[in-house]
Amino acid sequence: MATKRRAAADSAAAKNQPLVDDIRLLGRILGDVIREQEGKEAFDLVERVRQLAVAYRLKRNAAAGRALDRLLTSLSGDRTVSVIRAFSYFSHLANIAEDRHHLRRRAVHERQGHLQRGSLQGAFERLARRGIGADEVARTLAHAWISPVLTAHPTEVQRKSILDAERAIAELLAARTPELGEREAARNETLIRARVTQLWQTRMLRNAKLTVDDEIENALSYYRATFLAQIPELYREIEEALPGFEIAPFFRMGNWIGGDRDGNPFVDAGTLATALARQGETALRHYLTQVHELGAELSSSATLSRVSPELQALADASGDDSPHRADEPYRRALIGVYARLAATLSALTGTQALRHAVTPSAPYPDAAALLADLRTVEASLRHHHAAALVAPRLAPLIRAVQVFGFHLATVDLRQSSDKHEAVIAELLAVARIEADYGALDEAARRVCLLKLLDDARPLRVGESERAAAYGDATRSELAIFEAAAAMRSRYGNDAIRHYIISHTETVSDLLEVLVLLKEAGLFRGPLGGGEATTALIVSPLFETIGDLQRAATIMREYYALPGLVAMMQRSGAEQDVMIGYSDSNKDGGALTSSWELYCAEIALVEVFAPLRESHGITLRLFHGRGGTVGRGGGPSYEAILAQPPGTVNGQIRLTEQGEVIASKYAQPEIGRRNLETLVAATLEATLLQPTQSVPKAFIEAARHLSETSMAAYRGLVYETPGFTDYFFSATPIREIAELNIGSRPASRKATRAIEDLRAIPWSFSWGQCRVALPGWYGFGTAIEAFLGEGRERSARARLLQRMAREWPFFATLVSNLDMVIAKSDMAIAARYVELVEDKRLGRKVFARIEAEWQRTNEALTLITGQKERLASNPALARSIEHRFPYLDPLNHLQVELMRRYRQRRADDPAIERVQRGIHLSINGLAAGLRNTG
Repeated sequence: MATKRRAAADSAAAKNQPLVDDIRLLGRILGDVIREQEGKEAFDLVERVRQLAVAYRLKRNAAAGRALDRLLTSLSGDRTVSVIRAFSYFSHLANIAEDRHHLRRRAVHERQGHLQRGSLQGAFERLARRGIGADEVARTLAHAWISPVLTAHPTEVQRKSILDAERAIAELLAARTPELGEREAARNETLIRARVTQLWQTRMLRNAKLTVDDEIENALSYYRATFLAQIPELYREIEEALPGFEIAPFFRMGNWIGGDRDGNPFVDAGTLATALARQGETALRHYLTQVHELGAELSSSATLSRVSPELQALADASGDDSPHRADEPYRRALIGVYARLAATLSALTGTQALRHAVTPSAPYPDAAALLADLRTVEASLRHHHAAALVAPRLAPLIRAVQVFGFHLATVDLRQSSDKHEAVIAELLAVARIEADYGALDEAARRVCLLKLLDDARPLRVGESERAAAYGDATRSELAIFEAAAAMRSRYGNDAIRHYIISHTETVSDLLEVLVLLKEAGLFRGPLGGGEATTALIVSPLFETIGDLQRAATIMREYYALPGLVAMMQRSGAEQDVMIGYSDSNKDGGALTSSWELYCAEIALVEVFAPLRESHGITLRLFHGRGGTVGRGGGPSYEAILAQPPGTVNGQIRLTEQGEVIASKYAQPEIGRRNLETLVAATLEATLLQPTQSVPKAFIEAARHLSETSMAAYRGLVYETPGFTDYFFSATPIREIAELNIGSRPASRKATRAIEDLRAIPWSFSWGQCRVALPGWYGFGTAIEAFLGEGRERSARARLLQRMAREWPFFATLVSNLDMVIAKSDMAIAARYVELVEDKRLGRKVFARIEAEWQRTNEALTLITGQKERLASNPALARSIEHRFPYLDPLNHLQVELMRRYRQRRADDPAIERVQRGIHLSINGLAAGLRNTG
């Protein structure tokens, strides 16, 4: 046995040696840059801190820990910042090396014929083993809709300048193959050193708070780096796996930036117009570049190869009469296409193409017209022995136009239900229809709103009277609806498809939005007259535990309204329902949030199953997941497979947020693999349905666990006197609120109430101090209570173990808890307790947190059978083991600087440097922990 363990360890070490080599290389280069830029004394200090941290963490050397503590607390402000920057950048570079190693290992597995979970090829093989052929997969994709949705994030800490430099380092690291010669390797290292120097001399923090325009530009960088090129590659991979089948454009991108008004006063009609103009410009400039390059490649001469009459007509219409290209019809045709694209860019965005068109031309009316021209080029090539010329550039371009159109990504509109209510109330009061709409009960509101939807007349007064009639808030909200109508007309209907209603609690919340859509011509009625249509999919967002429990009832009553089903049929027969992971977690804890989401999904499917059968209405669940486990995070593949049976059906939207966007999509190849995972999981969840229902014993156990867990969680967070003071003292929430890291405020209201705090900074703060409380608190108590005492204890333990083996929902829950407990650290967390001014309160609350952590850890050992966390994920376990020594100093220094900052004098000249150090430590820890947002 010992020999086998040694052999396994040796094998793992051999597999990871390239990763170790890469980290050493990048660490050595970083050290050289620090010595060069900051001097030998600074380098020696960083190296001393590193040695002590490694000794303390990996060798359990208590003396090293005490020495590290003394050294770090004695540092001056300048030295503190240097150390924080060094360890922060090491985390960034380690991430690059790990991503590279992940791709390297995946390539090794593929060469050996081992198909990894989450890969498309692995999914197709599993489907084939179950007798599901290519025709059924293609049919599923024909009706599928898979859409990751990028959202702006109040705790996104990465600057674009940093991401660009790190992307360059990743490309250089990928070029260091065994085939690289000595001179080439030296040249490569010189280039890496240049980029690391760039990093060191680049400001890690923003000087000013992000604007919405900044957030729009940040998101667009991922399209230019990854999505525009890699999504067509994803389709190509599917086409190769399903030869002979036309693959529908089922995979689309979504975006909230510029359209998400919930809690962000800086988003308005202007930002919506800016978002779509910049998105359209990004797509069109990509097409212009590709068409230009395609023209260079398609140099076929008419004297050597014939073309179709349609292609010849396209060439003749181009206006290109250069004698040098007289016999090159493809080039002439593409010059015409380029000219029309350049005119489209100018017409839609007011900007000009970098290369001037040969001749002026009319803009394309829509993306379909551009696609038709490209199809003409494709058909001619295929029918005249030039099909080989389609694949390299034309096929990806055609797919890009299908997917991205002239809008790039669908922008969702989102606002809180109480804002809609206020607008409706003012409209009704001014129109003298209802003096106090807010005082009406739900039944009366429905009657009032349905009457408005049956009336073809607008509710607003004439345009010339509106400025005097309505307040600023009402005019701003109505302007969004008018802008949405204009943007759809300008960029195509796919530019804006969804309207998300935050805090949906009643049927009237949905009807209010239909009335507001009617004011902008986006709803046409009357609702009960058999002709009503809605241009946008009105999508409720159920967020709290109570909202999730009422979700099915609300949707059932909504669809029972007269004329509603017929309207939805005429409007595309699609209904998106968004379910919120973050707020439900903050409301009830991780276990209860997961369980209530699971139950809500099942209940919603039961509501829509008969509607699908009778009227063809498709339910699409939109998962509002974050980066942390406390916000629904964790591996996407496992999360999708853990959805209740029948809830996916080829339809899924999910948010991508925070540091997760950068870690998933900043590097093109990593990005494609993550996109591939979404498709693989959706296909498997749709087509590999379990043959048996979930045992009743599992359901009852989960319900019991949820109730106990929620009571424990709420008992701490909402019912413990002084807990709010503890949270604001023992985490960096106050300092996070000061960071220039997002346009949206950290809290919905100007209070310290946890109920009003946004779920994102709530989770982010707990992650920074290494407690990660939202991801696990309450689980240990729930398991302990469920097991009970006496003879039933062993049987119940076996039931839990069986649930973890056989039930994807519970297995994924346990796996995520295993990860979050592994990443938490109570010894580090205890340092933050020192910041609580009320020492008795600090000790009391932390004792409860620590005891629950211990219970949760023991529960995971019982369920998994493994004493060590992440025993089933050795790669992540190794990553954490090697990463933590470099994070520990950041936590130690963060605590010390927070203490200095909170005890500051108003006239202290060093306080700006202290504040900068805190903010740098937040950045470094976010990078090191990765899924923190």
